[in-house]
Amino acid sequence: MNGISPWVVTVKERFVDSSLLPVYRRVHLDYSFEVYQTGDSIWTVATWPKGNRVAFRLAYSPNDNLRVKRIVEENTSISFSADAIIGKYKIRIDFPDAVNAMFRYITSLKPSADLLIPFWPRDMVMLGKKGDDKFPGGEIHVTQEGARSGLQYITVEKTGALLYMQNLTALNDYCTATETAATNVVGGNWPELGFALPPTIKDKPLPKGKAVVISDAFVLFDEQNPKGETGLAKQFLNFLSNIYIHLPKPDTQYHEWPVILENGLYDLENSHACWTHVAGFDYLNAYVSDYKTPPELMVQLAVLLPLLEYKNWSGKKIPVIKTIKAGIEKFYNEDFKTVVRWLPSVANDLDGNEEQLKPNVMDSWYLLHPMLNLSRLALQGDKHAEELFLNSIDFTVKVARHFNYNWPVFYDMKTLDIIKAETKPGMGGEKDVAGLYADVMLQAWAITNDKKYFKEAEKAAKTLKEKGFAVFYQANNTAYAAHAMLRLFKETKDEQYLDLSYLCIAGIVRNMQLWECDYGYAKHYSTFFGMFPLNDAPYTAAYEEQEVFASFHDYLILAEGEDILPSVTMLLAEFIRYIVQRAGYYFPSNLPEEMLCPEPKMGEIDRKLWIAIEDIQDGWAQSGQVGQEVYGAGVAFGIVPRHSIPVPGEDFSIYVDYPVASYKRKKGKSFTLIVKGDERLSCRLLILKNEGAKLPSFELTGKRSGKIVQTGHSVKGGHPEYLVYGNQSITITWQAKKEG
Repeated sequence: MNGISPWVVTVKERFVDSSLLPVYRRVHLDYSFEVYQTGDSIWTVATWPKGNRVAFRLAYSPNDNLRVKRIVEENTSISFSADAIIGKYKIRIDFPDAVNAMFRYITSLKPSADLLIPFWPRDMVMLGKKGDDKFPGGEIHVTQEGARSGLQYITVEKTGALLYMQNLTALNDYCTATETAATNVVGGNWPELGFALPPTIKDKPLPKGKAVVISDAFVLFDEQNPKGETGLAKQFLNFLSNIYIHLPKPDTQYHEWPVILENGLYDLENSHACWTHVAGFDYLNAYVSDYKTPPELMVQLAVLLPLLEYKNWSGKKIPVIKTIKAGIEKFYNEDFKTVVRWLPSVANDLDGNEEQLKPNVMDSWYLLHPMLNLSRLALQGDKHAEELFLNSIDFTVKVARHFNYNWPVFYDMKTLDIIKAETKPGMGGEKDVAGLYADVMLQAWAITNDKKYFKEAEKAAKTLKEKGFAVFYQANNTAYAAHAMLRLFKETKDEQYLDLSYLCIAGIVRNMQLWECDYGYAKHYSTFFGMFPLNDAPYTAAYEEQEVFASFHDYLILAEGEDILPSVTMLLAEFIRYIVQRAGYYFPSNLPEEMLCPEPKMGEIDRKLWIAIEDIQDGWAQSGQVGQEVYGAGVAFGIVPRHSIPVPGEDFSIYVDYPVASYKRKKGKSFTLIVKGDERLSCRLLILKNEGAKLPSFELTGKRSGKIVQTGHSVKGGHPEYLVYGNQSITITWQAKKEG
């Protein structure tokens, strides 16, 4: 059993005594919520219908005697205050959901002196039933890592489950005043869990006389103890979506993505810093001005595929596509009978400073990711890509079978000896690669119609079981795994594959940042709904986010007609909406120079180039520490075709920041589109006028609680903007242009 702190010992002693009387009590959906005062703390104790309890510390003042003052009760909330030696507290408890057992507590403190806070106790303690001096058993399935969402997903034995979520956006004033970060602030050990204020430093106290929010927590309860990992994943996704509806969310704004795209395309085609020339062919660098690292196949294809998406959507000629394609076949290694990561002719130039920087060392996903992209090219009719793919497929299958569909981190291409087995001791290898491999096998099946590849996909898929939330290794690969599992479900109607797709999505969502950082450098960019590329990555990354964005679009399209969890549809649509908002801040031209790292790990950063930096860090750290990633250049080329809808014969196009399931031009001046997402949440729809055009008047109608007419307003550039809700069909009509 874990040791416990002195604070937990005293809490347990006080609450085991059933004679302690509450100062307030409320019942909500069979759960009781009681407010207690216990000397140095004020608590809310929530009780499950089965009797176990959990205590939430609303206010704390060491060596004090806190007392609740004047309770004001409204329909769904109560407010009260408390005078403490350290200052004045104001506390509000809300019950915002009439259907779910959820409550929210917000605490602000107005210090009576400039306060240094070297320690603060956590605010959640798991208690047993009244009169029981034992702590209940339970398990923490998800907890905050770094700057990810400040949440904990917990099950309690023979009782139920809860999701605790601290709205870390509310802590920006505290963090700004004290120069602390909201990273790793939710955690602890059973039974002492939840949130603790980050400790202050000597010269940055919390200032006297200014009220500041020090906690804003949502808690959602359920009596169900899900069975198995997929049951847990589904409950977690449902819990999170239910809280998300009530979570304060930042507004979005329109970025001029067509302009960003044209700037990026020009720089990609014309900047020598993006290219390396080898034996008569031009290859994209991984990072701007990184000439030391040999060309990589993954880099070429990661940029080529979004470029082709844009070309097919726009109908424009893009010469750089031909340049990239010309050198692809040079990555085929005749000795191994497969494409490889590094360009074979210069692979010996690798410096060997890291394990993977050696000619025959393969990072497991680096073989499969290019294979997936080659298959996409093949299915578009590219015969050279198809030949490369089919010539490499036997080696790919051999590797999978050799490792029994459980890939290590690094292995030797020649011998298949494992060079690095696990990401960390006891954590296993690249667990989601089995799902990426399944996607590649399904592509091979689509190309060849050979059922053996479908069977390979099923074998690999089944090895994703029993990995739980830890199935996530790298975000884009986990997203491809989710997509592959949905494909298998659609082909077989076997629910285990649909459940595995949810498991993968839960692993991704666990690694997201559902709060807006606004301290330090983060005043200059948005972080809400950011996604971290690895379990322990301290930053969000342009390339992985763009690929997850594209994969989520594909998932929602593939899910059409299927009975998918509404929570999944909502969360994927909201991630898409917010990345369209956030991705513009990966471009250094949109960021102040002082927040960019002057000496990145890889290459150089050129603020004039419209090439994304790899990393957006916590607000107190400079971004671009890794480098300016050429292989992240696909961001704009992925966004524009998915969110801008051309209207042939008119001087405008339509932009929606939610994913659109389908759209159709009707007869005359009318256009209908079906917006994905949740009908309780809104998104932006803009009419983007062509340069110099005069727009007609527009009318929008949709179906959300009956027929509605949306009125718009003009934004920068003269584009009419409308607020519309998700999960509905929207019809846009306009008048014919008046002549003269």
